[in-house]
Amino acid sequence: MVQVKDVMSTGIDFCTTLDNVYEVAVKMKNDDVGIIPILDEGKLVGVITDRDIVVDGTAEKKAGSTKVTDIMTTKLVTVTPETSIEEAAELMAKHQIRRLPVVEDKRLVGMLSLGDLATENTVDHAAGEALKEISEDK
Repeated sequence: MVQVKDVMSTGIDFCTTLDNVYEVAVKMKNDDVGIIPILDEGKLVGVITDRDIVVDGTAEKKAGSTKVTDIMTTKLVTVTPETSIEEAAELMAKHQIRRLPVVEDKRLVGMLSLGDLATENTVDHAAGEALKEISEDK
């Protein structure tokens, strides 16, 4: 059985609760990613996506100096490294998300994206189904 730890990305860049939205946006640009985890004392407490910055930041007229805690998502769906790829894909589909933080004891150890699922031959079907579910209008 293929597990999340077999295909997840590691070495994930992050911000802390002391950072502002501008710092998150710069990391997104430099790392060419659409999500930045937010840590507090090493523990995952939220995430900010590029969409959060646009919808909750710019559209709400919140400047780049806005604290990350003002726009970060705190209702997190996470998996552990031992979670099966199929279960992770089901969670992505159910919650309409394209990326899952991977945690151990609330500490970020990686990130799983639909792209990670698609690169693993044994999970192409799971990735395809998850993308189909995420992309459908509800």
